[in-house]
Amino acid sequence: MKILVLGIGNTLLADEGVGIVAMQELEAIYGMREDMEFIDGGTLSFTLAVPISECDALLVIDAAELGAEPGTVRSFEGDEMDRFLGENRKSSVHEVGLLDLRAISLLTGYWPQQRALIGIQPAFVGWGEALTPEVAAALPEVCQTATEIIGRFSAAEMLRELST
Repeated sequence: MKILVLGIGNTLLADEGVGIVAMQELEAIYGMREDMEFIDGGTLSFTLAVPISECDALLVIDAAELGAEPGTVRSFEGDEMDRFLGENRKSSVHEVGLLDLRAISLLTGYWPQQRALIGIQPAFVGWGEALTPEVAAALPEVCQTATEIIGRFSAAEMLRELST
């Protein structure tokens, strides 16, 4: 099984870069695992369709408009992720959106069955190379949530292997 951890964002726009920062922290923790790949997805592009098509499980981390207090962390798994993407097209500096990548993946016949999005409510999106204190303080929760999701991905794969 291959788990793709995709951090999205622009680190020059303060909290917009939280997905990249969180992905880097997770890579420091899990980087030695051969079943995991970590990609700085930046502001997204159609080239990400290839690594998405090659993974068994997809974990995306990004700043997201959650209508909540800055630093709030929410996760969306499976169909819930798809619904969130469809209902919450955020305006951003991304070249293409994650919803666009999903559409491309579906056209090619593959969208990972195991998938999740961790969204973090930004406090400030504008010129700045550092996260705001509220969003920086949420990083441990983001990493804990990611760890729980990765554990569920691995457990589901083990169950699938046992049933075959």
